[in-house]
Amino acid sequence: MILSIGEILADMVGERIDGTMTFKAFCGGAPFNVAVNAKKAGAKVGFIGCVGKDPIGKFLTLEAGKASLDSLEIQVDNKRNTTLAFVTLTDGERDFSFYRNDTADYNIDIDSIDFNDYNDLNIVHLGSLMLSEENGKVLAQKVVDKTKSLSKKLSFDLNFRKDIYKDFLDAVNSYKPFVEQADIIKFSDDELRDYTGKEDIIEGIESIYKKDTLIVLTLGSKGSMYYLNGKYGLVETVKVKPIDTTGAGDAFFGTFLANIEKEEWTEENIKNALVKANKAGAETTQFLGAIKL
Repeated sequence: MILSIGEILADMVGERIDGTMTFKAFCGGAPFNVAVNAKKAGAKVGFIGCVGKDPIGKFLTLEAGKASLDSLEIQVDNKRNTTLAFVTLTDGERDFSFYRNDTADYNIDIDSIDFNDYNDLNIVHLGSLMLSEENGKVLAQKVVDKTKSLSKKLSFDLNFRKDIYKDFLDAVNSYKPFVEQADIIKFSDDELRDYTGKEDIIEGIESIYKKDTLIVLTLGSKGSMYYLNGKYGLVETVKVKPIDTTGAGDAFFGTFLANIEKEEWTEENIKNALVKANKAGAETTQFLGAIKL
């Protein structure tokens, strides 16, 4: 089983019509998107998140139920609003702006969750948006501690976003403890360069590498690659013209985790998982929003 923990939020996708900007709400949030895609890829999946007691929170809870996850716990915060991400598109490429001032996403009551209740748990996937807030960092470390205490694998998607931190150094220092503790890490090539300051991908990986960590990178139109204990390989992707790239990385990673969860980390198994992940990521760029429910 894969248990994904972190934000579920509304992607407010904007469209310019007759001099106005109109927004449509879509169910999103990287860890929730990962959960949905892992389930679609055939894994047993659970998700834990938090929304506010407001119309958007109710909308997300109803939409999340359509995903048919094996376990779904969406807590309701009576004091805080649901997190929103405003998304505008230019030629299919997205520009994000978060509405997130003491909102619900990083205020999950993780102390009330017993990981032993999740049968056949193999991977715990941790979202990174929470790390921009002190409460979120505490939450994330508790997730790590619970995962390690059960000797399960920790998955982490960096999702490097400088705009929600005080400055670049604050962002790097917030991500670093979780990069160091994770067993499976996903970067995009640009995120790796930002995080490490290295232009060369292999030099960047080796500058942060910890033994027995499986690192996967998305490379845009070039496909994806993996790195494990000095060995690495590239897998080409499907060529598509994107309509909306929102959630493509989540589709990639959810599918990858589903296909590697119960497999030995051999070159063949990792590459097979990357082939399927590349396809899922490409398919997600062919519709508006991050997921279809």
